[in-house]
Order: sequence, then structure tokens, then C-alpha cells
Amino acid sequence: MTPLLSVVIPVRNEAQALPDLLDDLTDLRAIGAELILVDGGSSDSTCELALGRVDQLLRTAPGRALQMNAGAAVARGEYLWFVHADTRVSTESLTSLQQALSQRPLWGRFDVRLSGPGLAFRVIGAMISLRSRFSGVASGDQGIFVARQHFEAMGGYAQMPLMEDLQLCRRLKARARPRCLRPPLSTSSRRWEQHGIWRTVVLMWCLRLAYYCGASPEKLARQYRRGSLL
Repeated sequence: MTPLLSVVIPVRNEAQALPDLLDDLTDLRAIGAELILVDGGSSDSTCELALGRVDQLLRTAPGRALQMNAGAAVARGEYLWFVHADTRVSTESLTSLQQALSQRPLWGRFDVRLSGPGLAFRVIGAMISLRSRFSGVASGDQGIFVARQHFEAMGGYAQMPLMEDLQLCRRLKARARPRCLRPPLSTSSRRWEQHGIWRTVVLMWCLRLAYYCGASPEKLARQYRRGSLL
């Protein structure tokens, strides 16, 4: 039988975070969802930890867009759900997703909550969710889901080193507004913690603005990896 949902998880050196996500998705897999892990060249035990816990394990060159397209290409589900390895998924979020898919939306995404403690992380997560609801554009951390036939008809993710999620959402939004699910996904706050909370917020906004103004995704990707605009 064709599953309703295929979960595509792009990974690279995520041995620490991945087991928790797979634990969260165990019940979803038990009721027929397909789990596809796409490894982009891990040098740790990521792939070994996934053995027996996913339905397909692929290996590709690194690059999130490349990895997600590879997973989508072998998926059998009516819907694709792209989930980052450092995401935690609550039972409430899964229930909300199942209810939404029963209504056959074209696409959608979740609100997001950052994992770190403290008011600053709560505010950042709330602002990300609010911005997404207003703009109809989501980031990859928000668990974008999309009807597979529409994803394929659009050619999938553009082969870009950064902003591939925004580019996809802008194309999808031209067809329909996203279904916005409120039970938040929890995403790791490690980048904010490593580079500084407000420095990272400013960097993210500047990168997004530069992209909308036509800056090269390759240049933006280098700045993102450095954690600096300089």
C-alpha cells in the first residue's frame, strides 16, 4: 500500500541528535509512515544508529537540497515531510499533522520552539513562527510538508547551498497559502548558543534580506558557515 507520509531526514554527523528524533517518530512509523534517512557524508556513527530504525538509508554528496531531493525521489508517500535531525517532535505535533493531512492540503509547516532555556529563546521562536504566518514562508526547521505530486511537478528543491527552503516556499505560496500548525516542533538552539543569541538573530535577518535583494546563495552560505557577514 502507498503510505500517506514519507519523512525525509537529511543528516551529516548527527549521531548525538538523531536517536531522539527517531524515538519521536517510532509511533508514526508503526502506523505506516515511511522514514527515509539521507546521509551527506557523515564521519561519525549517524548511519549505524539509524540501521533498523528507518525504511531507507541513502548516501549522497553533502548539501541539504541535494539530500532532500534524493530522499524525495525514492519516497512512496502521498506527502513528503522534511525534518531536520536536530528536531524534536511531540505527540501533539504528530496528531496535528495527521489531522491536517486528512484534509489534503497542498503544503504546510509548523510553528517552532528553540530548545535552549530562557526567555530570549522563547521570544525568538515566537517571532520566527509569527513571521512565517504573516509571510507564508517557512524555514527548514519548521518541518515543511508538501503533497509529493506538487513537489515533483515543481522540480523539488533548487540546488542551492542556502535558502533552498525559502525558495521552495515562495514557489509553493504562489499556488496556495501554507497550512500553519501550532503545536511547535522543537529545534536545537546550538547555533545561537555557539555564536551568540542576538548576533545570530541579526545575521539571519541580514542573510534573508540579502537573498531577497539578489545576493548569491553561494556567498551567503559562506557567511552563514562563518557566522559573520564579513
